[in-house]
Amino acid sequence: MAANKSNPFMTPKRWKAARKLVQYAALLGFIALFLASRRGGWATELVNAPLRLDPLGMLANLIASRALLTGSALALIILALTVVFGRAWCGWLCPLGTVLDIASPQRKIQPIFKEPARLRSVKYGLLFTTLVAAVFTNLTLLVFDPLTILLRTLTVAIWPAIDRIISAGESALYPVALLQDPIDAFDKLVRPALLPESPLYYRDAALFAAFFVGLIALNWIAPRFWCRYLCPLGGLLGLVSKISLVRRVVVASECTGCDACARMCPTGTIQFGKNGASDPSECTMCLECLRACPRGGETFKPVIALAKLQPYDPTRRQVLASIGAAAVGAGILNSEMAARRDDPYLVRPPGARENNLGSKCIRCGECMRACPTGALQPALFEAGLEGVWTPIVLPRLGYCDYSCNACGQVCPVQAIPPLNLDDKRVTPIGKAYIDTTRCIAWADHRDCIVCEEMCPLPEKAIKLDETQVRNADGEMVTVKLPMVNRDRCIGCGICQYKCPQSQMGIRVFTLGASPF
Repeated sequence: MAANKSNPFMTPKRWKAARKLVQYAALLGFIALFLASRRGGWATELVNAPLRLDPLGMLANLIASRALLTGSALALIILALTVVFGRAWCGWLCPLGTVLDIASPQRKIQPIFKEPARLRSVKYGLLFTTLVAAVFTNLTLLVFDPLTILLRTLTVAIWPAIDRIISAGESALYPVALLQDPIDAFDKLVRPALLPESPLYYRDAALFAAFFVGLIALNWIAPRFWCRYLCPLGGLLGLVSKISLVRRVVVASECTGCDACARMCPTGTIQFGKNGASDPSECTMCLECLRACPRGGETFKPVIALAKLQPYDPTRRQVLASIGAAAVGAGILNSEMAARRDDPYLVRPPGARENNLGSKCIRCGECMRACPTGALQPALFEAGLEGVWTPIVLPRLGYCDYSCNACGQVCPVQAIPPLNLDDKRVTPIGKAYIDTTRCIAWADHRDCIVCEEMCPLPEKAIKLDETQVRNADGEMVTVKLPMVNRDRCIGCGICQYKCPQSQMGIRVFTLGASPF
């Protein structure tokens, strides 16, 4: 690749159009794979490909899990791309970067943001701390990986909100007789292919939405603020870009020092007053400077040399500080986990507990997206700070479908093992317990057999014991009392989800918990 203003075919305007086309295609492709990750969608190897292309997520998982996954080799494609073209991923392919470009305030020129030079080093500190923490099997900081941020936000906040808006619109318009058939046809078209058949609810969706909105709002301080100063994946690719082959070069004889290129640079890497000097590790190869230069003094061509060190580049002290911070943090978190008993409601997806999910999960939310019932939710503090935003099963919001093994199939790092359906059906994730103070049959002496009816096991884990008891009026009545055979129960949670009692007369607890 060599680009400059004098190229008769690829003019600066065409370069910009080409980049925008690639950006939007990559974003639409990411969204298409997101939509297709529902159960019954496209092949799982395809829908989780964007996450396997993520060098930071795959490297951190490799360090923490001490296991090399075949699919993680896809991340080498992005690293190879970076060695050749620098941070082209950030300027051309990153879906979050494209969203930030779309959501940025429109400005004709780049404002001069007077930030301390070392502010750019924050992303390097976050990068090193993430990787060192992974040595201690802690992947908590992957919540700041750009691909996981976008996927989690789509799963937990944006797509459920779109579903609610569409459902509200359908409900409002359905009373109009002429619109009923079109609405029915539309509903059959989008459900369950794009939208769930029944509404899915995710707790703390507002928290995820607020985090995402705040990230976008940083653009009002400086364009691509996240990419410049905070993105740990950008930090990783920036370090690799120090040896990149294709770089921005200023033709000294054509440069007049007008700083037009610096004003147009969305990442602010072109320095004002220094005749267009820039740092390859901060350049996203957006080619905006080509359009800005009035004399055609900008070009992108092969350069074989190590990029000059900058004041914000990581130093030995920063690396040591990151190692120390990660080690102390991991020690504190491990101590906290050791000091506290397991939360009795910490029910993990099938096989995940035995698979050391905490040291493998990259917090992407892909499993939550694939879950057809909304049973998988992001953990808050059930697993302590070390387990924040890892998947847990919350039967009050959804149940583990007996006929589904999508979460294990779609997980890009096998934190949830890819069990076949037969194995998944016999893998317990918890045990159900009846609360006799709340169960309708036990507490009110009225027949209720919902939990027994809903149990999906061929040999039901809940049986009904017909017993005579004395009711509140002193009369002897015959009641069918549900009882759980915990040797059979797999903890799928459908009994709790379907329980008509608002306070839930039956609840699923994690394996080994003693709820009463």
